Amino acid sequence: MSTPFYVSPQQAMADRAEYARKGIARGRSVVVLQYTDGVVFVAENPSRALHKVSEIYDRIAFAAVGKYNEFENLRIGGVRYADLRGYTYDREDVTARGLANVYAQTLGTIFSSAAEKPYEVELIVAEVGAAPEDDQIYRLPHDGSIVDEHGSVAVGGNADQISSYLDQRHRDGMTLAEALKLAVDSLSRDNNGGERTLTAEQLEVATLDRTRPQQRKFKRILGRQLSRLLDESGGADAGDAAADAGADAGAGESGTAADGAGDKGSKGKGSKGKGASGEDGPEGEPLL
Repeated sequence: MSTPFYVSPQQAMADRAEYARKGIARGRSVVVLQYTDGVVFVAENPSRALHKVSEIYDRIAFAAVGKYNEFENLRIGGVRYADLRGYTYDREDVTARGLANVYAQTLGTIFSSAAEKPYEVELIVAEVGAAPEDDQIYRLPHDGSIVDEHGSVAVGGNADQISSYLDQRHRDGMTLAEALKLAVDSLSRDNNGGERTLTAEQLEVATLDRTRPQQRKFKRILGRQLSRLLDESGGADAGDAAADAGADAGAGESGTAADGAGDKGSKGKGSKGKGASGEDGPEGEPLL
């Protein structure tokens, strides 16, 4: 009888982690940002049937990257957990922290089990509070660990590069349009430092809005509303660029000629500008 091939436990776990990370990196990124009225989720997802961002309970939402069938099973399990706990005890007893602990146990058990492959998924669980300081965002990697995030977080694809971009530019008190623009700008950047176009049809956007009067705070932003928000952010950039161009032109000349040059530069820049989204680039691959 032949001797079975021996692999150390440390090497086996490292191989499983590398397998899961490669699968997650092939998925399109998801960005979650805090803004003044809640939490916004922005995912690059051209599909209108397969959602990467979903509601779990009244104030809780879920985002994921990786294999759709795997994170969809986790989403369904989370909904069942939340419904049962809310019905058995009280709706206030359903929290993002409790849900993240359930997901962590499930992912950790699957990752450490040699009988099946690890899940190729990375999750985000977020809960909106009564005030910005009460918001909760948890990131759950493939191995079941829990990372408590603040301000902004990105998963999937080139998440490290996107996270660095967000950390440098995200600030407290951003409006929804400002947060959406920052998220789209970060998703538009590729590994080579270039930029590409992301239109409203390629984005999946949802919010947990604390100002909504109803108990359920989750809302998808679709169609005209999404296009309008993208137009607002693009228009604001074009206006700022026009003001800068007018000021530079005025500083370079004197008298009324300088004023005329500034007005002309401002009008020309404002009328053309960047367009609705102010972005250029190729369309991405259809991955989740």
